[in-house]
Amino acid sequence: MKHLELHIIQSVPVACLNRDDLNSPKTAVFGGVQRARVSSQSWKSAIREFAKDNDSNNNQFKGNRSRRMVCELATRLEKNEIAKDVAVIIAEHVAGIVETLDSKLDADGYKKIKTMMFFSIAEYDAIANAVKAEIVSAAEQVKSSISAIEAQKEASKKLADEKQQEAAKKELDRLEKELDKDKKALLKAFNDKAIKDAIKSVQLKDAADIALFGRMVANDHSLSVEAASMFSHVLSTHKADNEIDFFAAVDDLQATEDSGAGMTGTLEFNSATYYRFAALNLDMLADADHLGSMTSEERKSVVRAFIDATIKAVPIARKYTMNGNTLPVYVLGVVREKGHPIQLVNAFESPVRHSQNGFAVESINRMNLEYGDIKETWGIDSLFAKAVVKSSLKEQTQKDLGKVETCSFDDMLNGMVAHVI
Repeated sequence: MKHLELHIIQSVPVACLNRDDLNSPKTAVFGGVQRARVSSQSWKSAIREFAKDNDSNNNQFKGNRSRRMVCELATRLEKNEIAKDVAVIIAEHVAGIVETLDSKLDADGYKKIKTMMFFSIAEYDAIANAVKAEIVSAAEQVKSSISAIEAQKEASKKLADEKQQEAAKKELDRLEKELDKDKKALLKAFNDKAIKDAIKSVQLKDAADIALFGRMVANDHSLSVEAASMFSHVLSTHKADNEIDFFAAVDDLQATEDSGAGMTGTLEFNSATYYRFAALNLDMLADADHLGSMTSEERKSVVRAFIDATIKAVPIARKYTMNGNTLPVYVLGVVREKGHPIQLVNAFESPVRHSQNGFAVESINRMNLEYGDIKETWGIDSLFAKAVVKSSLKEQTQKDLGKVETCSFDDMLNGMVAHVI
């Protein structure tokens, strides 16, 4: 498969980019020693948001991951002049086709689905437009039956006579049976296939993020979209230990005679030089299930945004107290005509040891050497291979290792995008 690869060295100061269930920075053992780790999901989320925030002109990254599918659908159905109560009944049924409904309600009182689902604005609109008149009529009948039951229950509370209460109970049973019939009629009116076909018919031109990052639909795999991008968990190139920050906060309204802090606590953090890896299947991106409906120029715009976001985005955890926003010190961009993406993480199986240059320079040199070794040992060639190195490190970095040519960021970006199908 034709694909591109990004190999990134990036130093991050005191931070907690990705926490585990104990609020500690995530770690992993590699090469027999503990490394700082950031999950691929965490960095992908930051990349998606970065791409969306910087896509004001092209409107190509409008997918949304959410459990609030019922709310989104009901809102659109209301815009189609369907009464709110009826719209909710229909939206709950449609959402149930895609994913199991949760009993919990969102802030607006709508049911949520059990897992987050990745859908585009155009897909939500297509589903709403696929709801036919007979479905609305059946849903209205369900709502009418529900209202009748609620009214009967309220009326029954006011009855004191036993015979009247017994008659009211029989009437309630009858109404509930009618409701069951109405619900079955609603199910019959629904054409699940038509709803699914409406989703499948939508081209992902406004949701390149779904094509890039994929969508998993456990209830119906035909609605799933395989991700065109691939990411690894981010690992420090060196041994890394978590540290503890003890903090004390001042109470501004504390009485002057009171001494001591208003509150104290601890937070864990680490700092590390990371190796990051991402790849993009260019063949898959151009197929009919992904961005095949786009022109080559439109796909190039998507890939340009993807590369830019992958390089520049940083997870936002604790961004107000331990901001980790840095830019890479080194990025190697590779495009290959065939084969599968190849990580260079084994360059750091033996952890880098710090020197007067820190970890970055040795990490860059090791990665270049690993790239050259793989190329020479396995005869793996590339259509494009150039690197961007932080200006102040150029003299310290042995850029000839692995025969990697350096260039400007724009030249690397343009060179990689030129190979998009």
